[in-house]
Amino acid sequence: MNYQRLYQYRFRNVPQERRTDIWDVIARYLYGQLGSPETLLDPAAGRCEFINSAPAAERWAVDAQDYRAFAADGVRFVESDIMTADLPEAHFGGVFASNFLEHLPSQEAVAAFLERMFRCTKPGGRIAVMGPNFRYCAGVYFDFADHTVVLTHRGVEEHLYAAGFDIVAVHPQFLPFSFTGRLPAAPNLVRRYLQFPLAWRVLGKQFLVIGQRPEP
Repeated sequence: MNYQRLYQYRFRNVPQERRTDIWDVIARYLYGQLGSPETLLDPAAGRCEFINSAPAAERWAVDAQDYRAFAADGVRFVESDIMTADLPEAHFGGVFASNFLEHLPSQEAVAAFLERMFRCTKPGGRIAVMGPNFRYCAGVYFDFADHTVVLTHRGVEEHLYAAGFDIVAVHPQFLPFSFTGRLPAAPNLVRRYLQFPLAWRVLGKQFLVIGQRPEP
């Protein structure tokens, strides 16, 4: 599948500047949820909107597509399949995986990916996983050509625990479904949205599950 052309088409009506501005707000919120780590990994970085905005001292972005032109100064971009990428083990204080698990071919592949992320995370480090929650968007879940695996917050919670992480927080409804949907367009509205979890229960269609690698 040509993912670059796929995403060009999917987001053809969403200016990159809007995506960048909105992700700047979301990334700073999620960075805090990860414990403000000094070392941060985005294992499916895409156009690097999250990793560019997160204020970690050391930032790594991995993607199978060559999006290095989008990486900000100081971001180490690795073009590779995440399962074969050359990454240090027990190194990252934070990992953020956004809208990636549902693209994998099977539940076994989800498990293998999260086990890889566990090995990359240092003891005490956190992982945040976000993605469409089938429980709240079943009618449109498969309207996307790259959605294959059905996941809910409960399933991801179990996957993270099985991979070795302790569960820190589970939000069944966090963000709206996609940038092409009902996500507020302006950064100040996104900031307010994130401050009022009650609004998540109305608009949220994506889960956010946070895990932590136990200390020895």
